[in-house]
Amino acid sequence: MKKIIDTKKAPAAIGPYSQGTIVDGLIFVSGQLPINPNTGAFVAGGIKEQTNQSLENLKQILKSQGSGLDKVLKTTVFLSDMNNFSDMNEVYGSVFGDGNYPARSAIEVARLPKDALVEIEAIAVK
Repeated sequence: MKKIIDTKKAPAAIGPYSQGTIVDGLIFVSGQLPINPNTGAFVAGGIKEQTNQSLENLKQILKSQGSGLDKVLKTTVFLSDMNNFSDMNEVYGSVFGDGNYPARSAIEVARLPKDALVEIEAIAVK
């Protein structure tokens, strides 16, 4: 049976989707934009700040379900410009800094919602 995730500690969905779903012990987290859940606005700064906020949103969704970044199996990072890869990777590496990195894909896309620089989705275990 599928369970819908809804936490106030991360931004609400901006369309007809949920923050995430859980089924059979797996957590599927929707792509997280760099939105501060308290203000509803993008964080100030560039790719590093946006990457950090997207990962913080992801972390809060997982935490609301008793999981965490250490339980992430796979992420997909969407970048509006692959020239930002190195700076994104620096922040990403510090957040997942234990060396137990999840599998990952990083993809440049033509455009992201609200013209974000980055969006990150994940699959984790509960």
